[in-house]
Formats: sequence, C-alpha cells, structure tokens
Amino acid sequence: MRILIAPDSFKGTATAPEAAHMLSTALATELAHRGINADITTCPMADGGEGTSTIFHGQRITLPTVDANGRLTEASYTFDPDTATAYIDVAAASGLPAVQDQLQPRTADTFGTGVLIADAQTRGATRITLGLGGSATIDGGTGILVALGATPLNAAGHPLRQGGAALVDLDSIDTAQLNIPAAAVEWVLLADVTNPATGESGAAHTFGPQKGASAQDVTALEAGIAKLCEVCNVDPTIAGLGAAGAIPVSIVWLSTLLHGNADHVHLVPGATVVADSVGLAEAVAQADVVITGEGCFDAQSLSGKVVGEVLKVCAAASTPQCFVVAGAFSADVPSAHAIELIDADITAQLSDAAAQIAALIV
Repeated sequence: MRILIAPDSFKGTATAPEAAHMLSTALATELAHRGINADITTCPMADGGEGTSTIFHGQRITLPTVDANGRLTEASYTFDPDTATAYIDVAAASGLPAVQDQLQPRTADTFGTGVLIADAQTRGATRITLGLGGSATIDGGTGILVALGATPLNAAGHPLRQGGAALVDLDSIDTAQLNIPAAAVEWVLLADVTNPATGESGAAHTFGPQKGASAQDVTALEAGIAKLCEVCNVDPTIAGLGAAGAIPVSIVWLSTLLHGNADHVHLVPGATVVADSVGLAEAVAQADVVITGEGCFDAQSLSGKVVGEVLKVCAAASTPQCFVVAGAFSADVPSAHAIELIDADITAQLSDAAAQIAALIV
C-alpha cells in the first residue's frame, strides 16, 4: 500500500514539514500494529501562507526586521542562488500571530517584509516569490514601498502615517530615494485568495475583521485602498489584488513604473504553483491513500488553499481513499474522510488522527 501525506501547516502549532513528519511516524506505527505493510511518502504543501518559503530549496536567511506593528523581530526566508530567487512569506515578518496581542488594523504595515525583500536583492536575488497569505495588514503593500525607498505623500507633500487608513489622504508617491535594483526584480506573487482589492469582497471588508478591524475601521481601510488604486492607476477589480491586504496593488504600480508595464508581476494561485514545484500530481498518481490537512477546514479551504488543491488532484487521479485532518470543520468535505483533531498538544492530536486513519484504511 502506498500512502502520500501532503498537509498544509497547522498555523501556530506545526509547519507543513513538521505535520507531515508527525503524521508519517505515527501512522507507520499504527499500521505496523495492524500488520499492514505501507510505503509512506511525505509531500509538505503550502499555498502562499505561513511556511510557504520553507517548501522551496535554498539557503535559509534570518535577519532582524520589524513586525506589522513596527516592533523589532527576526524573520527568515529562503534564497536559492542557483535560480537567483528569494522565497519570502509576508507572514514571516508581517504576519498575524506575532501581533495577535495587539491588533492595529488601521496602522499595521508591511515594512518588515520590505526589509526582507531589500536584503534578498543584495544577496543576488533577481526574482522575488512572495507568499501572500497570513498577513496582519491592510496597507496595500505601501509598507514595502517605504522599505524600498518610495514614500507616500499627502497633498501638502508630507509623508503619510503607516497603514491603510492613512491612505485616504494619499496624493503622490515620492521615488527620489527608490531602491531601483530591488524594485526592478521579477515578482511572483503567490495568492491564496482571489478577492479584488476593494468592494464587498475586497481586502478590507473580507479580511479586515480577521485582523481586528471594527466596522468603522473597515470603512476607513476600504477608502484608503480605493485611493491607493486611484493614485497608482491600478484596476481594483482584478481578481487576487486583495490578497494580503492588497499588497499586489503597490507591487503592480512599482513594477509598471520601472518597466512601463506589469509584465514583470505574476499573480498566481499559490497552492497550484507549490503543487507543480513539488510534483504533487505525480506523487498522487502513485498513491492508494492520500492524507492532507490544515488547522481549520472551512468554505475557503476549497478555493485556492492547500486542501482544496490536493483534493482536486486526487479527484483527477481517482485516488481510492482520501483523508482531511483538521482542528475544526465548518464545511462539508467532498469525497474524503474528515478526521477532527482532539483538544491536546499537536503531537498527541496527530497521533490520534493517525490511529483513526489506520482504522479506516482498507
């Protein structure tokens, strides 16, 4: 029997490689107790959110930066010198868990992510693959612009306060101090959502409440992102521009400024890109059982997320048995067994999940 374990990270508790390893070890033990001989392969996955950069090969770089609230922290990314590509998660420096104790949706920004981007360029990166999931920000990527030397200004020529709410006063962006080599890289933006920048399904309305925004905050942030799109001459209705608090808006503007068009910006589904990179389809085709999982399975899990991508590939391959492991389920799982984790530490949770799966494997 051939078993493939291809989970996402279990946010805040286990990275995708850690979850895959724990499930594999526990499942091997459970199956051995039942006299079942199995060939277990792990294939950690990601969709642009937390842990995406760890999926790719290269050197792990760690350096000081700031979190979404401007507090000193450290963050890591992966740099592959062979392809001159840096794989950076927005969640690494500007992620939600680091500021969960003090959510500031109006002023949180992506400056810390910009620090990582600038560092990667100095090491020789000519392509930035930016995982857009898990941010604590709705600043339209303007924090990244500031870190790269572009300053948003109001009509009086004064720099704006950081964050998305202040963008309602945006008049222009000063590029006199722009870090041109860093700004001119090739951008691959891994989106885990297809939301536009503005509107009822845009960044502020859809993701603002998850980042601590009140109804009043959402209104202010919506107005700020709309003004940013207007000043940057970026169409806010394009699918995916709302990812990570509308970060793609600033990236599209920046690249268009330097190259004359947006051809150097590639906004793509993160889960699909990672699946292609790790050879998921080939691995699934050889498996009798496929196990995937994430922290919480909900309606969004089937739209651009890891679990949805894995289940889609399994459906195409007619995989005999599929399992989804999650801490909670708020939506039905199509064509797969749902394995809900018990309330315990992650190692015990995944061991229990392995026992449940072993009992159901036929």
